[in-house]
Amino acid sequence: MELGNIKLVYLVGIGGIGMSGLARYFHHLGCRVCGYDKTETELTSDLIKEGIGIVFDDNEESIPSDFREPNAHTLIIYTPAIPKGAEILNYFINNGFELFKRSQVLGIISKGMFTVAIAGTHGKTTTSTIVAHILKDSGKDCSAFLGGISTNYHSNVLYGKNNIVVVEADEFDRSFLTLHPDIAIITSMDADHLDIYGDHQHLTDSFKQFASQIKEGGKLIHRLGLPLNTGFTYSINQPADANASNIYIKEGDFYFDFNNQNIEIKNIKLGIAGLHNIENAVAAIEVALMLDINPEAIKAALANFKGVKRRFEYIIKDKNQIFIDDYAHHPEELKACINSVKRLYPDKKLTTIFQPHLFTRTRDFADGFAEALDLVDELLLLDIYPARELPIDGVSSAMLLQKMNLINKRLCGKQEVIEIVKIEKPELLLTVGAGDIDKLVQPLKIALQNV
Repeated sequence: MELGNIKLVYLVGIGGIGMSGLARYFHHLGCRVCGYDKTETELTSDLIKEGIGIVFDDNEESIPSDFREPNAHTLIIYTPAIPKGAEILNYFINNGFELFKRSQVLGIISKGMFTVAIAGTHGKTTTSTIVAHILKDSGKDCSAFLGGISTNYHSNVLYGKNNIVVVEADEFDRSFLTLHPDIAIITSMDADHLDIYGDHQHLTDSFKQFASQIKEGGKLIHRLGLPLNTGFTYSINQPADANASNIYIKEGDFYFDFNNQNIEIKNIKLGIAGLHNIENAVAAIEVALMLDINPEAIKAALANFKGVKRRFEYIIKDKNQIFIDDYAHHPEELKACINSVKRLYPDKKLTTIFQPHLFTRTRDFADGFAEALDLVDELLLLDIYPARELPIDGVSSAMLLQKMNLINKRLCGKQEVIEIVKIEKPELLLTVGAGDIDKLVQPLKIALQNV
């Protein structure tokens, strides 16, 4: 496929965060971009406003006439999250089109560029967004494909004028193996996506293969303690090639010192909260230094970094009420998020609304979820968001509740949660999950602020 020949792009599953980034990228290049998704969201509404055509009815008749015949100017991109029986997907398959996964297209785009790829079962979205922001804010510049909406740039794709691209390397469906980066970060390799990999060892092997694909002379940066034998290590409060120390909180903001073998940067203010985000920032600083960015420019960029939508995002922040929304959907992510909230607000009662994501993930990590959720003061637990999966016997949110030791816990429907928040007006509210819990954020904000 020659990218320079492409004039028409159709994305099957256009509403996903990675797919929508490609839609914006090709639209920016001047291509006619259309697509299908089953659900209308804030993100698909934004794409439509930007001039991208989207349909929500899985009907082959809805495919525009100029996309109906395969040719060298037409690119069809699909996501593995789309059901195999989808009518629009099968139209393209049955009519001789060559279909590309999102990850394949990302590999083709990045092939001729200096690529910084950030992988990990968690932490990759925030870390890749920090890296991209430092490059943009310092004047070094870059293009970027991010797994979330950057609050600084209100987008998941950034356009640069140089040859550097920052990409979030997704391990789902082994997608990141299409990439051959110049610099790679691996933030974590915890067991996840076991419905794809079967067991933790196969996931680990896939990360090792990703690390082996770094270009000759390239650099690997990974969190201390991961089962990797080469590369630069990073950590917080532990001896590593790069680390954070002297971490403290002042007026609700996190500060730290950065140290590696060559340089010390003192009193860095991080524009987002959380110990896990300081660790992410350490990895991003190491990349920036490898790219010869001035330490003072790095420090300034981190201070004005505003984070990623749904990554420790403040919805309400005043002296009477705090409402934080986060994408955490793995036990380790939950623990990191909850512990960061409690460290910031040790004297406030933490009420948490959690929506488990996938039956298989809930089954595989039930004990870990129970342990993480026991850290909160009050839990309102929603039903499991199934995404692409069918129910599994014996796997439910009620099963999770039974495993927990917390006394103040209950299973709730979405409307019930809104009513509880409206009545109880919790002083510290945390919503967490990767399903459609984000649709509750604005109703919950209104419920909290409705006097």
